[in-house]
Amino acid sequence: MAIDRKNVERIVEAVGGKDNIEAATHCVTRLRFALVDDSKVDSQALEANDLVKGQFSSQGQFQVVIGPGLVDQVYNEMMDITGGARVSKDEVKNIASKKQNPLQRAIKTLADIFIPILPAIVMAGLLLGINNLLTGPGIFYEGQSLIQVHPEWADVASIINLIASTAFTFLPVLIGWSAVRQFGGNPLLGIVLGLILVNPDLLSAYQYADAKLEGTVPVWNLFGFEVEKIGYQGQVLPVLVSAYILAKIEKFLNKRVHDSIKLLVVAPVALLVTGFLAFVLVGPITFAIGNVLTSGLVSIF
Repeated sequence: MAIDRKNVERIVEAVGGKDNIEAATHCVTRLRFALVDDSKVDSQALEANDLVKGQFSSQGQFQVVIGPGLVDQVYNEMMDITGGARVSKDEVKNIASKKQNPLQRAIKTLADIFIPILPAIVMAGLLLGINNLLTGPGIFYEGQSLIQVHPEWADVASIINLIASTAFTFLPVLIGWSAVRQFGGNPLLGIVLGLILVNPDLLSAYQYADAKLEGTVPVWNLFGFEVEKIGYQGQVLPVLVSAYILAKIEKFLNKRVHDSIKLLVVAPVALLVTGFLAFVLVGPITFAIGNVLTSGLVSIF
């Protein structure tokens, strides 16, 4: 289907002209703009344009709905008219995010980290619900659980619980992968960071409270400074902050280490430094903050 070049020119004019377009890209159905000044958009002119099916702003981007297939032609024509550089969706997203205030950027960053791992968390929650139906007393039988009345279901419930609890126990691994990727680092290093924080040689975070009361928390003695040897199973803040540090160190080293030795230097140094910081400083502080926040929420509800 041929498009009218004049309609494309009108789209450019309606979004404030080519000088108001900082960057532009497109997805399957929409033109995506990072504009210098959103107030210059002429919504009525866009609505009157035969090519435009809709318009809206989202996360600092102004988006014009064109439709599948046609959007490619409109974008190519628009780039020819404006002489602008073709950029990716991620580049437009990064440019647009700079226009948001710090709170908006923080919320967007957290959303971008947790949305990719939501399927695993939802799956775990649903399976835990099924496990609770099987093991909870009084649901199907008075004062007894289903597996007490039908013991043959006990191992089924045990396997379901194992599958469900894995996503929560190894939550730092999921967050490490997603967060390091979001912060611009190598997501595989994020996975390794998460695994470090839940290493089975560490005291489980779930056992920490009892061990603290009994005075049996294992420690590392670093030149007279004792560091508690605990893991961060099911924790969010320790791995989130550590992932940010890891990504920054990795990017710092990538810019300064020669290509010939990057493989031998960047990943080992980044993980070593981040690992020490995680156990000595970041982990204990964020773990304490998490406990305070949890206690506060529990007291409210």
